[in-house]
Amino acid sequence: MAMTPLAHAVQDAVDALHADLLAGPTATSVLERRCGGLAVRAEVDRGIDVPASAEQRDRLAVSADEPLGYRRVRLVCGARLLSEAENWFVPARLTPEMRAALAENDTPFGAVIADLVPVRRNLAAERLWDGRGAPPAAVLRHRALVSSGAGVPLAEVVETYQRALVLP
Repeated sequence: MAMTPLAHAVQDAVDALHADLLAGPTATSVLERRCGGLAVRAEVDRGIDVPASAEQRDRLAVSADEPLGYRRVRLVCGARLLSEAENWFVPARLTPEMRAALAENDTPFGAVIADLVPVRRNLAAERLWDGRGAPPAAVLRHRALVSSGAGVPLAEVVETYQRALVLP
């Protein structure tokens, strides 16, 4: 079955989103640009903690007993859901003000750590829709390592981007 014109447009938009994320220093900066400069807010689920795997700890260059923070968020712009994300981060590499902001408010991680001049290295990307049928709620997933501008690993993120970002 051939893809419809709408499916082609959505696939092209997913490709453009993927390219923007690969080129941007943080997902937050990309999402804010796509929201026309409006603030992106993190709806934080503070009732959950998922331990990091040994592989994640290795990528973050931390020992098995070094404390890691965990944040599960829904990133929204107005009422529009943009992405759902998991974030394992190294609190000891953040300032006290950054740690407090992550614990107490709805600021996205990328905005909180902006003073560290973050750099994003994509580890994996997965397209979640093959262009057939209606686009699902989630269309793209990225796993990335976020480091400071000095190359110090700060966080590993898994971000699942929603169709609201790519529907024409």
